[in-house]
Amino acid sequence: MKTGNSNLLDGKGYEIIELLQGLEVPRTEAISIACLVCGDELTSQNIEQASGLRQPEVSIAMRPLRERGWIEERNEKKNTDKGRPVKYYKLVVPFEDIVKTFESKALKKNLEMVEALEQLKGLSNNIQ
Repeated sequence: MKTGNSNLLDGKGYEIIELLQGLEVPRTEAISIACLVCGDELTSQNIEQASGLRQPEVSIAMRPLRERGWIEERNEKKNTDKGRPVKYYKLVVPFEDIVKTFESKALKKNLEMVEALEQLKGLSNNIQ
């Protein structure tokens, strides 16, 4: 199991990012998903180091993942009482389920496009 470090994203991780972006998943969200798939429980800092994202970008990218129920987020106080607590993120659904969600969205979008094309064909027949 890989832990959070700059070697977290390997070839598979970069391929996940590229494919998700091809499905119109926002870049920061795609990167965060790939990090969580390739790692286990990661801190925000682990994701920053592995991906080159800044802390605010990680926080923003995690919001829709949390809203979908895909991740668990927990805070842990640092050993010192100073500073913000460390945020830990972990995928709580199988990656396969995440892929199925994007698949359903893509299939719905394609069906809507096909329906629009059929309507346009019908309209073009009435114009001639």
